[in-house]
Amino acid sequence: MTTGRVLAALVLAALGVAPFVPMGGMGEYVIFVMVQVFIWSFIGNAWSLMGRFGLVSLGHGAFLGVGAYTTTLLWNFYGLTPWVGVIVAMAAAVVLALVVAYPCSRFGIVGHYFGLVTLAVGEVIRLLLIAERDWTGGSLGLTLKTAGDASFYAVQYADKRVFYYGAFVVWLLGLWVWHRLDRSMARAAMEAIGEDETAAASVGIHVSRFKLAITSLSAALTAFGGVVYAQYIAYVNPETLAGVGVSLRIVFAVVLGGMYSLLGPTVGTALTISLSEYLRVKFGVHFIGMAETIYGLILVVFIIFLPSGIYGSLRGLLVRRTPARA
Repeated sequence: MTTGRVLAALVLAALGVAPFVPMGGMGEYVIFVMVQVFIWSFIGNAWSLMGRFGLVSLGHGAFLGVGAYTTTLLWNFYGLTPWVGVIVAMAAAVVLALVVAYPCSRFGIVGHYFGLVTLAVGEVIRLLLIAERDWTGGSLGLTLKTAGDASFYAVQYADKRVFYYGAFVVWLLGLWVWHRLDRSMARAAMEAIGEDETAAASVGIHVSRFKLAITSLSAALTAFGGVVYAQYIAYVNPETLAGVGVSLRIVFAVVLGGMYSLLGPTVGTALTISLSEYLRVKFGVHFIGMAETIYGLILVVFIIFLPSGIYGSLRGLLVRRTPARA
């Protein structure tokens, strides 16, 4: 067994026993933060499936909001269990992705223009959720109807450790999907498409099919992440789940950690959430907007000096030094 696998096994074991480690009264808070890190890392991995191949989406909040609101509305108004609602949510997100991606692929909308289209879609979904206030609660959001302290049918548990292990498994699932795609032939095809679509088509690559497939997969996983987050928080709001802010938050975390590396989105998400919690505790209600300002400045710095992100740059540095030592 290699050193990397041993280290990975030790990290996974540490994360597995973390909820039972005494933390001096900080246990609930640490678990709360860790669950968010797992969920948003999964969402970041879903976004990077597109972003690493040049399909930079600035409206993934739309898929996130569709997933979260679909299961919430189905549960609140029809009593449909989230175990079934998540399938409907993912299907709705895929349909929305195809509605957006097919015209873009058909008419050659790529690069910055594709990003602007997705940005507009995210804003449309946010405004739609606000407008349908009789169902969604408008800008005030919507709270999940409670089903007791512990309900497998409603996926509601008072013990946060249940959500911890659930989010942990979801995070591992996201890493597995990313790894499988990275080792498949689809990666080579998408890299060729990202470099030059015309050249890729000339060698027999079905450009539209691959782009629609990767967009649908990313949208479905993002919607799944939205469902998990809504079940954990038990509250949905268009500003925090479908707005431009949440879309840019996803992009920022992935770029910060490194979209081309397996653990890049996880590292970036952990740093952004830690920074957000620190600023919230440090400034409280004072200096409103300070977090967004700091995010923006850090993003500019990293795009200029570390385009591969923190984890991606460190990994590349270690890879370059290892052969030299040998």
